[in-house]
Amino acid sequence: MNSSDHGFNPAFNMAAIKQVFNEAVERVRMPTPMRLRDLIRQIRAARTATEEREVINKECAYIRSTFREEDSAWRCRNVAKLLYIHMLGYPAHFGQLECLKLIASPRFTDKRIGYLGAMLLLDERQDVHLLITNCLKNDLNSSTQFVVGLALCTLGAIASPEMSRDLAAEVERLMKSPNAYIRKKAALCAYRIVLKVPELMEIFLPATRSLLSEKNHGVLITGVTLITEMCEHSPDTLQHFKKIVPNLVRILKNLILAGYSPEHDVSGVSDPFLQVKILRLLRILGRNDAEASEAMNDILAQVATNTETSKNVGNTILYETVLSIMDIKSESGLRVLAVNILGRFLLNNDKNIRYVALNTLLKTVHLDTSAVQRHRTTILECLKDPDVSIRRRALELSFALINSNNVRTMMKELLLFLERSDPEFKAQCSSSIVLSAERYAPNKRWHLDTLLRVLIAAGNYVRDDVVSCTIQLVSESVEQQGYVAAQLWRALEQDTSDRQPLTQVATWCIGEYGDSLLYGDVSVSEDPSDIVRVTEDEILDVYQRLLWSPQNTVITKQYTLLSLTKLSTRFRSNVERIRQMVQQFGSHLHIELQQRGVEFTQLFNSHAHLRPALLERMPPMEAIRRDNGSQQQQTQNNAVNGLLDVADVNTDDSTVNSDSNALLVLLGGNDPSGISTDSEQPNVKPPVSVPASTDNQDLLDLLGGLDMGVTAPPPVAVNNMNMNNNVHSTNNNNTLLLDPLGSLGSLSSSTPTLSSLPSMVPNSDLSSLVAYEKNGLRIMFTLEGVDIPSTISIVMSAYNETSLPLSDFLFQVAVPKTFQLQMMSPSGTTIPPSGSVTQILRIQNPNKGALRMRMRISYNTGGASVQEQAEMNQFPAEGWQ
Repeated sequence: MNSSDHGFNPAFNMAAIKQVFNEAVERVRMPTPMRLRDLIRQIRAARTATEEREVINKECAYIRSTFREEDSAWRCRNVAKLLYIHMLGYPAHFGQLECLKLIASPRFTDKRIGYLGAMLLLDERQDVHLLITNCLKNDLNSSTQFVVGLALCTLGAIASPEMSRDLAAEVERLMKSPNAYIRKKAALCAYRIVLKVPELMEIFLPATRSLLSEKNHGVLITGVTLITEMCEHSPDTLQHFKKIVPNLVRILKNLILAGYSPEHDVSGVSDPFLQVKILRLLRILGRNDAEASEAMNDILAQVATNTETSKNVGNTILYETVLSIMDIKSESGLRVLAVNILGRFLLNNDKNIRYVALNTLLKTVHLDTSAVQRHRTTILECLKDPDVSIRRRALELSFALINSNNVRTMMKELLLFLERSDPEFKAQCSSSIVLSAERYAPNKRWHLDTLLRVLIAAGNYVRDDVVSCTIQLVSESVEQQGYVAAQLWRALEQDTSDRQPLTQVATWCIGEYGDSLLYGDVSVSEDPSDIVRVTEDEILDVYQRLLWSPQNTVITKQYTLLSLTKLSTRFRSNVERIRQMVQQFGSHLHIELQQRGVEFTQLFNSHAHLRPALLERMPPMEAIRRDNGSQQQQTQNNAVNGLLDVADVNTDDSTVNSDSNALLVLLGGNDPSGISTDSEQPNVKPPVSVPASTDNQDLLDLLGGLDMGVTAPPPVAVNNMNMNNNVHSTNNNNTLLLDPLGSLGSLSSSTPTLSSLPSMVPNSDLSSLVAYEKNGLRIMFTLEGVDIPSTISIVMSAYNETSLPLSDFLFQVAVPKTFQLQMMSPSGTTIPPSGSVTQILRIQNPNKGALRMRMRISYNTGGASVQEQAEMNQFPAEGWQ
């Protein structure tokens, strides 16, 4: 401090002279401590960890002794060494108070080490932390800009909420300082304070707005960073700063058009850090705002076309530009330009750039699928990349690009990838191929061939859902059953120990349709090589190998044993050999195989007359639309996405006379109507008869409170049908549990099972009705007739017309007791923006009465849970004809 600044101060000069004198005396009295560079040299020279600890422990003991002796002359050097020891991971907490003493020192060198020690050794959980507040306030008012900068950096690093509230006014004052260095540091400190205490945001708003008019790039970039943080955490602040879009556009244009500036140039690009920050802020300001997006369309196009791409600096700016274009309401041509930039990224030699491009395309493919389709060939080439992360992203993107037009080409490439891929990819890839083939298959033959190739290529990594889906498809493809049996027999003749799922499907199909292999019951084929001729002994020899092979799993042997038993009704001879093979499992060590051996042996002995009827061909299984991952999620949900069981309703006279709105409440804890879900089974009272003239008759009948003397068959309870859980099929009002393994009496919990519901072939569309429309969710009912008397099929389609995904979507339905309701699994439980999910309802109406339906819809969006109820009564009467 110069005497000219504050005038001559004799007391101050005498104090300074005295301090210098005392320090000189202490230096003479105390030995000179080791310098930091010497300590670093000794630590690096240590050959073992033990030697290193010895050096550090010795030095720490010396530093403690100097601290106890109040050695102020060498305190700065000792604290510096202590900080280095702390960075190596050794305890250094005993130096916290010494850091505070250095901060209080008038010398800048002491303050610098003291503040550095405070940032490293202190945090808001320690009591010492509170002692630094007053020192910070004093230094924030210092006349030296570097002291103010140290205080601002420390405040931003270790500020607690209390400290932030105490010093926020000082920081806001410094943001208006005429010194650009201080303004920059103050803006960064304000950013940290806003992160810690968001309610202090309003204090900094006026000063922050003025930062955008700065010429200094350092102040400008900190101002943009502060505004970005404020806009992300406060909708009101976001609306306030939307007025600055023209200013940001002007700044960005100046950066693009600016000539060479050695101060800001990085690889030929003018201040890329500031450009990236501005692009990120424009993305936030233009999101869901057409007016703001329109103002920034032109500048984004200029950045995308004028940025140099030969260096990573330019690629960084282009990547941020693409994110901004995809996030705002930009023009279609601009979106195509953004996708083309990502396509060029895919050709880059840098793996990180290729990964970023694939990741971004995966997030934006639903916005402009046609533009991404142009780069399909390049994306498929990424499946051959040696980097596993790039292959995984390319695989996910490839499945997102599949549609009915390119399904053949895409499946050919994906099956080649499945054959050559690492085991970690096979399970996910095989299931995704099955789902895509189910959705876009051009014909049954192609669909079946694809599933067979998946079973061969994926081997034992195939999930159970692939086995179930293949069996179901073969069951319903009557014309192709002979062809499939022939193809599977060819595969079964070879060693299939590493393809257990293939063996399971093959044995199931041969057990059902084995007679087509023997006696020419094969559909006319375009290729004569599709027809296979084998003998009964050849088939039984293969089954003998499968049943006694130690490599085959118990599940595979269960499939094979059931298939062998069914072949006894398909073969014209060798029944005795089959009986002997089955009987051998009556004493098997595994309880499941032993039980099946005993049960099936009875069909050859005392119950032989029942064997032809019990082992006849299974009826075609109904196709069920599935969604990847939805089955597991549905199993985890406590609420069942489907049927609201209203067959058992507990009502009394007081309930009949109560308000109709209360009667129509579904699934409530205090519901007076006593409606039960599938997971609840309350005590059921007999329904109360009410005269037909009651005003609430229809409402009560909707809830099942009145049966009006009509005895209806029990409803078909089919909830969350999937290919891996047991389902019930109603046949002549008798419920029969069916599964592909056909265990009579018991079934292993680990055994996959299938539905055997009667095939319902839709006739023609009757009408489409809007069942519900609110808050951007629209539910449509499409009515279809089926070839079953008094039965109608309703396809429920839920459309998300909002900009946010709807997760945990749950659709439940209640109908009167006189109807039978059957609900299939939904295609998914998450509805993306502009996306949809579907679910099929089967309703049987024996009395041809008017259908009334109550719906309950629940979902999560934007962190909030939504639950709605609605009623649908406008169903056409001609649908039951």
